[in-house]
Amino acid sequence: MELEPDVLALLPNALPLGPLVAPTPRPVRHFLPEDLACLAWLDEQPPGSVVYVAFGSSGFLDTTQFPELADGLALSGRPFLWVVRPDFTIGAGQDQFDLGAFKRRVEAKGLVVGWAPQQRVLSHPAVACFVSHCGWNSTVEGELHGVPFLCWPYFADQFCNQSYVCNMWGTGAKLRRDGRGVVAKEEVWSKVARLLSDDEGVKARAAAWKEVACGSIREGGSSHGNLLKLVSLLRQQ
Repeated sequence: MELEPDVLALLPNALPLGPLVAPTPRPVRHFLPEDLACLAWLDEQPPGSVVYVAFGSSGFLDTTQFPELADGLALSGRPFLWVVRPDFTIGAGQDQFDLGAFKRRVEAKGLVVGWAPQQRVLSHPAVACFVSHCGWNSTVEGELHGVPFLCWPYFADQFCNQSYVCNMWGTGAKLRRDGRGVVAKEEVWSKVARLLSDDEGVKARAAAWKEVACGSIREGGSSHGNLLKLVSLLRQQ
């Protein structure tokens, strides 16, 4: 309830529970086989250095946007882990871009996988920030692990979630589209550099909100207390 106090103030009879995140060792469902080799790759990277990029199970990029993101990551000069599903582009984007050639070009710094064990990635000390579509699951997982965000929403609640991350919690920054509706490569690498310079204290706020989120589900926390209340109410029925 600490994450959304204004909203919950309007719902005095609600018993908010959460963050609700599936246990890491046994996720409920995999959309695609996880590439566990990325964890060994993360082990080889310096602490707080890796840009993690993932757009969930339903995010897509078009044929113009896909190469802009790829080039922006390469230009950032930072190690990056990028999740590219087989159906990640609309149209023939990956066919036109030659993803294989890109992988070879950036192999010293970047790793591209089809699917990743996200919670294990976000909890890894090498991860510095999360380029995300801001789906609710990804937003909660990122906050729970104290990872700063670069927000790239597409539809539905993702824009609201971006507002929470950037405006209310102060744990991330927005990636802005240009006149073409595209997030240009310059925007990608410059925002990565700005976020990781941490001149605005984003990392500290992300760590602070992590403690708030984790504290709420510990014994004695607000969410833990609400769960006990809910159980008590159900037993009275």
